[in-house]
Amino acid sequence: MISEPVISYFQALRSLVPDAKLYVEDNDWDRVNWSDEREQPSKAEAEAELVRLQANSDAQAYSRKREAEYPSVQECVHAILDDDLDALQAKRALIKTKYPKG
Repeated sequence: MISEPVISYFQALRSLVPDAKLYVEDNDWDRVNWSDEREQPSKAEAEAELVRLQANSDAQAYSRKREAEYPSVQECVHAILDDDLDALQAKRALIKTKYPKG
């Protein structure tokens, strides 16, 4: 089972200030160690970015679930070599139906 990603303050801050020098202990805002020369975003800015990043991640959940169940590369190669593409496409179609976009 694939666990859904949870966005952290570290990820949000690095999204707002790419390559920022920082450390966040236990994903606790009060334990952010900001050592970058650029200005640290506010907690409100970081929390807004957390919400945005989590929404983007949630919107891609179907894709992660599909990927976990799609045939492996090896299965695809065997299907091609065994002239069994119809079965491969049918399996992929079932997975797409099981995990629709959005």
